[in-house]
Amino acid sequence: MADVAGKPCILCVAITGSLPTKANNPAVPITVAEQVESTHEAFEAGAAIAHCHVRNDDETPSSDPEKFARLKEGIEAHCPGMIVQFSTGGRSGAGQARGGMLPLRPDMASLSVGSNNFPTRVYENPPDLVDWLASEMRTYEVTPEVEAFDLSHIIQAIRRHEAGDLYGKLYVQFVMGVKNAMPADRAVFDFYVETMRSRAPEANWCAAGIGASQLVVNEWAIAAGGHTRAGLEDNVRLDRDRLAPSNAALIARAAELCAKYERPVASPVEAREILGLRAA
Repeated sequence: MADVAGKPCILCVAITGSLPTKANNPAVPITVAEQVESTHEAFEAGAAIAHCHVRNDDETPSSDPEKFARLKEGIEAHCPGMIVQFSTGGRSGAGQARGGMLPLRPDMASLSVGSNNFPTRVYENPPDLVDWLASEMRTYEVTPEVEAFDLSHIIQAIRRHEAGDLYGKLYVQFVMGVKNAMPADRAVFDFYVETMRSRAPEANWCAAGIGASQLVVNEWAIAAGGHTRAGLEDNVRLDRDRLAPSNAALIARAAELCAKYERPVASPVEAREILGLRAA
């Protein structure tokens, strides 16, 4: 604990994602208005980053730039200084449609730099598409959060950043617990952390756990000095018997872990400074 005490921890709220529906949990925010309200609650609970997807009215995933524009406007109005991070993930669209919202200049955007298996499909991130998304992020000065579903993705992120392909400071998120991808395994997590420390000591990293892995990965990341993500995109439950009542409840739980390890929850201003982002 002595090594991490006093080090601010950035909490990211993954508000909606592409998969959870109101049938899974009525608290999942679908409309832009619901998303803004849910994000504001999570912001007040300590979230400094909002990881954003948008949905159609029938709850199916969308990559509509107009919806992203309204969501960004709402978050900026109601959550002063909060970091807006758009998803360019493959469930919301295909090909370059996945980056069609980048001209809106969010602070950050997720970037997957390699392919892997998901529960029922291959999550395809071909090199030419990764090159294009990274180029668009450079053009519009959007800092990527590299989502690593495998060790090779971490190595690829470091290599791309060293080559100048990625805008801004390197920020890598370990995603653990997706079925058919990397499980939430403590030995693997520790190896990921050591890989970042030894190969990219100036970079920042965070970790996200899916489903029941969310709480345990939150604690691993906080205890190890990294940053972490929680929210209804990744996990709709508080425990086996209870649905999470809100995104804010999942962020509050992560904030309690920060207190346990004597780590202050980073404000949006502090998070921007840590990640090298422009001022709000």
